[in-house]
Amino acid sequence: MTIAAPALSAARTRPVARIIVLALYAAAMGWVEAVVVIYLRGLLGFTHASLPPAPDRLVTILGRQAWIVPTEQAREAATIVMLATVAWLAGRSLRSRCGAFLIAFGVWDIFYYVALFMLVHWPPSLGTMDLLFLIPPSPLWNQPVWVPIAISCGMVALGTWLMGERNPVAGADRGPGALQPSGSCSGPMKPARRGSA
Repeated sequence: MTIAAPALSAARTRPVARIIVLALYAAAMGWVEAVVVIYLRGLLGFTHASLPPAPDRLVTILGRQAWIVPTEQAREAATIVMLATVAWLAGRSLRSRCGAFLIAFGVWDIFYYVALFMLVHWPPSLGTMDLLFLIPPSPLWNQPVWVPIAISCGMVALGTWLMGERNPVAGADRGPGALQPSGSCSGPMKPARRGSA
């Protein structure tokens, strides 16, 4: 049985197509994340274009209403679950699924800042301090914006490499039981040897 050349080519391009779709999903999630943050800013009394307070001051403001922090923590956890779920669907093995998660997380985080800048012109610079996460609450999450962006770029690069693993069906490495092209499709058949009369 022969595996046709177009099928081999399609199998090799599948990781690229999955990465593109995964990136689109993560970028859309980043935009939604930015919109949620803008709504939260309005809830806390900040005007649309005002600069948020420093991260440590922001934690104090969030703590004034007891329900906000646990609600935000639950949303953050749900976001990670969503990224992990789509990564599982995009991958074909543990390696590629880990790579898909890194890509999704990195693109999501980068486009979160892109969306915020487009919507409210924040952050004004890559050196602007930001509160990255609330899980778990820690001063270590107070970092300049360039730190998560740099980490996310590395995650996307590593994830792309992990998702680029060779398809064992389409690749050249076939096991002993793999199907090989038949002579009728791979080239002219050699004449059969005749036994001695």
